[in-house]
Amino acid sequence: MTKPAVDPAAPGTRAALPAAPPAPARRITGAVWAALGIVYVVWGSTYLGIRVVVETLPPFLSGGARFVTAGLLLAGIIAWRQGPAALKVTRRQLGSALLVGLLLILGGNGLVVLAETSVPSGLAALLIAVVPAWVVLLRAAAGERPGPGAFGGVLLGLAGLGVLTLPGLTGEVRIGGVLLVVVAALSWSVGSFTSSRLPMPANPFAASAYEMVAGGLAGVAVGLLRGEHHGLDLAEVSTRSWTALAYLVVFGSLIAFTAYAWLLQAAPLSLVATYAYVNPVVAVALGALVLNEALTWPVLLGGAIVVAGVCLIVSTERRR
Repeated sequence: MTKPAVDPAAPGTRAALPAAPPAPARRITGAVWAALGIVYVVWGSTYLGIRVVVETLPPFLSGGARFVTAGLLLAGIIAWRQGPAALKVTRRQLGSALLVGLLLILGGNGLVVLAETSVPSGLAALLIAVVPAWVVLLRAAAGERPGPGAFGGVLLGLAGLGVLTLPGLTGEVRIGGVLLVVVAALSWSVGSFTSSRLPMPANPFAASAYEMVAGGLAGVAVGLLRGEHHGLDLAEVSTRSWTALAYLVVFGSLIAFTAYAWLLQAAPLSLVATYAYVNPVVAVALGALVLNEALTWPVLLGGAIVVAGVCLIVSTERRR
């Protein structure tokens, strides 16, 4: 769930230059489809990876370690490829990145990791898929006018969210875990919404590196406060949990993120945005195939409604 700090749909400065010629249409090449496939599959599979990690590793300590490692690796790559100056930020930019990191990494991802100790990975992904609906409501509260289509998508998304909570209400899944994912989605939405309105670092890769390190360190601190280190024997951690953690660091937090950031520059935004409703479908399918997670009627029906709502929001917003 680690995405660039910038909002690609936010208005840019070029809008104030009416005399500038229109940007050339971006071609959909084989490289674009390859990068999009990486984002579809890898980000969709992170929920499965998290579920495997928490089988034998504590949630906040493992999640925090993942993002601290990924953030430091990303910072090292930036310094190597672009020079140390690319990591230079002002005090205000650093403070903004740290705040967004707490909202996205600690609140958004950290609570999902904790919830997946009791919630199936597919259900968690579908609950998180409602994020675009929360963002639309936040934009409306800030005085923007998303449009009737977007609000229709919000209604569908919230209706699907209601259906998805049924497994918790019926006792099939712990309701506490379901509520944790809902709070995580709200935290991720606030972080995404806020990031486009704060003085963030100009380099989105540097911004994400700071966010990951800040959120990861906060996750480790929370894990220590919760006592997750007590009784933790690393020798008893399963090989598949270590493998899943490494997969999340390298593929989930570095490769897929890099592919997504490149897509924002090389592909039409309307195409890139489709990850929002493809990822949960991939997550549900992998959870069922790999972990034998049950595909109950609330998950299937609620998931279909949520995906339809997100699709409506994305299709409406890309025409604006």
